[in-house]
Amino acid sequence: MKKQGILNYRIEEFIARIGHTQTMVICDPGLPIPPECEVIDISLLPGQPSFISVLRAVADEMKIESFVYASEIEKVNQEVFSQMKEILSGLPSSSVPHEEFKRITHDALVFIRTGECSSYANVILVAGVTF
Repeated sequence: MKKQGILNYRIEEFIARIGHTQTMVICDPGLPIPPECEVIDISLLPGQPSFISVLRAVADEMKIESFVYASEIEKVNQEVFSQMKEILSGLPSSSVPHEEFKRITHDALVFIRTGECSSYANVILVAGVTF
C-alpha cells in the first residue's frame, strides 16, 4: 500500500500513462462526458470530494504544462477560480467560453469526476514532461 499521495489506483495509472500534451479533465458532476471517454468517478456526496482537493492532489503528482478553464468561472465562481489559480500558479493558462470548453474536452485521455457542486468547477490539465 502507498504511504502517501494519491491512493486511487486509477488516477495514479492515468498520471503515469499520460503523455506530453495529452489532457486530463477534472470536473464537477454536471459536465457532460463523452461516452467514449475514460471516466474515474470519485463523486460521493454533493461537495465530496471537492474540485479543489482533487486538483491539489493531482497537481502534486502530475507534471502540468498548462491548463484551460471556462471563462465564466471568473465571475460566477470566484472562490474556486482563485484557489485553482493559486494551485496552478506559474503555469500558462487560457480561458474559453463554456460551450467551447465542453467541445475541447472530447480529446481528453481521462475525466476525473468530483462531487463539487459549484458552477464551472472544471479544468483541462495539459501534461508536460519532466525532462
